Amino acid sequence: MAHADTSAATADAHTAIPRPAILDEVRPAHLPRATLVENNHSFAWVTDKIAGIIEAKTPTWWWVCFAIACCVASFTVAGLTYLVSTGVGVWGHANPVNWAWDIVNFVFWIGIGHAGTLISAILCLLRQKWRTSINRAAEAMTIFAVVCAGLFPVFHVGRVWYAVWPGFLFPVPNSNAIWPNFRSPLEWDVFAVSTYATVSVLFWYVGLVPDLAVLRDRFARAGNRLKATLYGLFAMGWRGSNRHWSNYEMAYLILAGVSTPLVLSVHTIVSFDFAVSLIPGWHTTIFPPYFVAGAIFSGFGMVLTLMLPLRSIFKLQDLITQYHIDCMCKITLATGTIVGYAYGMEFFIAWYGANPYEGFAFINRAFGHYAWAYWIMITCNVITPQFFWFRWVRENTTLVWVLSIFVNVGMWFERFVIIVTSLARDFLPSSWGYYSPSIVEVFTFFGTFGVFSVLFLLFIRFLPIMPMAEIKAVMPQADVHGGHDHKH
Repeated sequence: MAHADTSAATADAHTAIPRPAILDEVRPAHLPRATLVENNHSFAWVTDKIAGIIEAKTPTWWWVCFAIACCVASFTVAGLTYLVSTGVGVWGHANPVNWAWDIVNFVFWIGIGHAGTLISAILCLLRQKWRTSINRAAEAMTIFAVVCAGLFPVFHVGRVWYAVWPGFLFPVPNSNAIWPNFRSPLEWDVFAVSTYATVSVLFWYVGLVPDLAVLRDRFARAGNRLKATLYGLFAMGWRGSNRHWSNYEMAYLILAGVSTPLVLSVHTIVSFDFAVSLIPGWHTTIFPPYFVAGAIFSGFGMVLTLMLPLRSIFKLQDLITQYHIDCMCKITLATGTIVGYAYGMEFFIAWYGANPYEGFAFINRAFGHYAWAYWIMITCNVITPQFFWFRWVRENTTLVWVLSIFVNVGMWFERFVIIVTSLARDFLPSSWGYYSPSIVEVFTFFGTFGVFSVLFLLFIRFLPIMPMAEIKAVMPQADVHGGHDHKH
């Protein structure tokens, strides 16, 4: 009884303590959610805003940009034509650097394509609703980047026609040793990248179907039969019925699940191109996570580079809000910090492993003939993202756009440093060399930016740059319990 009385007294003492006022203000169930569409617009406004970009007359700036992009893309066409007609020797390859700008550019473009799948698939599975305004353009960016990346390995192997016509004679070319060695890591890339490209196109197209049906109906009402027929053809008879939406959501969820491991596996396999070799600077187990983080880092850098100008040109500030930019900057900061950690770990493991060749490889990167490239990489990839710690930087869209360009530059130099410096200085000093690109390589690489720009300009002109249905789903009007405390 005495114990019970003591407990009761203690309980009374606790109840007598006044509750701090701050606890009454903190109510997690009632924390305000971020506004994903500002100014309380209607569903009709969203449709008119996004579809109006396609329905409007082609602006002058688009034609100017398209003409410039076509001219730049012609550099790649001319460079590859000259390569096929003359030989791979027109590139700057020479022993010991036989993988140079072509593989550098391949890894660079593949990395850029990772943000689209991350935004669409992984963030979809994690129910991150802020992805809705940027996922369509990011998915398109993924496909176009893979197209640019695929050019380089095909022409890198030389005798590019062997990659085309033996396919019709399967399996004769393989038994006659005409095809490349299937044990080569470059062959692994063929299967990984082709799978990634196929799933990315399917994912992108499935998300487009409801919006294509909207455009079909709008052009039909406007009396434009040609466009109504074309959009209707690709809309595949979409009517927006309950059954259609049910099948659509199931297909989208399945593709998101399939795409998620691809985000991790594709650049992991690309990293195996280097990690499975014995070259100092390549033979390390940190490459798979290091490459994946770097790919997401560069991908989000490119998303910011592309979306911020579109936000300004098409007056999409109410759809791509400061919250969207803030989230992308934070992911860029996180992945950039991971990449910087990987740079430091490379030096630590080289020292801790007591392998003189590994140690020399990293010292040569920082202080050798290519030290200028290494320190550009460090500046752009390690120092630049740290500015995103500051809110005033994340709220300055011009500064964010400039920093995103530095991220892309730094990630290209990262691939250059990894590939070229390791090959230029390996085991024997007698085999050392110095690589410098030829003018053909330079023009071919810069031309791929034209190829990418041509495809992206066509995308923003003829297809919805944002998913109308998904944006409407995250608006307050779509919440049937909006404004009510609803316990589940």
